[in-house]
Amino acid sequence: MLVAGPAVAVVSVIAALLATDAAGVPMRDPDQVAGRRLVLVLGLVAVLVILDVVVRAGRQSGTRWPSRASIRRIRRERWTLGRGFAVGVALVSFYVTYLAYRNLKSVIPLVRPGDLFDRQLTDTDRVLFGGHDPAELLHALLGTGVSAHVLSAGYMLFFLFIPATLAIGLVFSRDLQAGLFYTTAQSLNWLLGAGSYFLLPSLGPIYAEPAAFANLPVSGVTQLQDLLLDQRVEFLRDPAAGTAQSIAAFASLHVSIFFTGVLAAHLLRLGRRVKVGAWALLGVTIASTIYLGWHYVLDDVGGLILGALAIGLAWLLTGFDARNHRQPATADPTA
Repeated sequence: MLVAGPAVAVVSVIAALLATDAAGVPMRDPDQVAGRRLVLVLGLVAVLVILDVVVRAGRQSGTRWPSRASIRRIRRERWTLGRGFAVGVALVSFYVTYLAYRNLKSVIPLVRPGDLFDRQLTDTDRVLFGGHDPAELLHALLGTGVSAHVLSAGYMLFFLFIPATLAIGLVFSRDLQAGLFYTTAQSLNWLLGAGSYFLLPSLGPIYAEPAAFANLPVSGVTQLQDLLLDQRVEFLRDPAAGTAQSIAAFASLHVSIFFTGVLAAHLLRLGRRVKVGAWALLGVTIASTIYLGWHYVLDDVGGLILGALAIGLAWLLTGFDARNHRQPATADPTA
């Protein structure tokens, strides 16, 4: 259970080193994104650990403000050095895998120059929708005003979903194995997603046919799309000195990560509200990826497949038994 996350990280780093060497660029942390996000989630975990201890101490003592003695007792019982070490290893492994993913994604245009499948993906989408473009159908159905801002906000929730669910899963799980299993599954999404980018390199509708999205209002997503395009141009101009590029369409990692969350919610038998919320987030994400031009329909289908594969591989790697996950946690960090 404890070595699954590091194993995924090691494989990812080896793949990234091989890919960047083949592309003739150094492996790096673009804009220190991975490092900043790791620090953010570690800080969030620290806050949630304090909250976890105080709330549990209050419940056991039956008082609103538990005594220092009860807080110290709960901290010793629940947050042993071993448990803290396990959580730290899981988070570091996740963001090391993410770092490798960013490098793998960045060098695709160097490793497979000129190989783009946007036309084939566009044609497939139109065949599936009777000759119509699915994004244009959504624009006509939902309009290009308020809906664009709502779906933009929904899409950007991805950047909160990952650190929040990792921290909550690792801190509040009664059985730490559940949190480690979930973290490993999400780590696998990075590795699987990077592989899919090499399988079918593509830019996405917003970059292949920008005119189809010209009527959308300025939003957080449109600003992000412009930034990513500028970074790609800079990277292709000077790969060694330029910042890493992050444009790739097939498959949708937004969809795969949210679908992994949905499957985990059911597998771990979480509450009905959590399951409904997870499905709602997945639905909004799928709609937003098409509406805003990030992905083709097949990209989202691929994302669903990757999300399911990530859960299955995490189960094999960790040996997690969902039937026992509701048992109270013990002082053993592997329990």
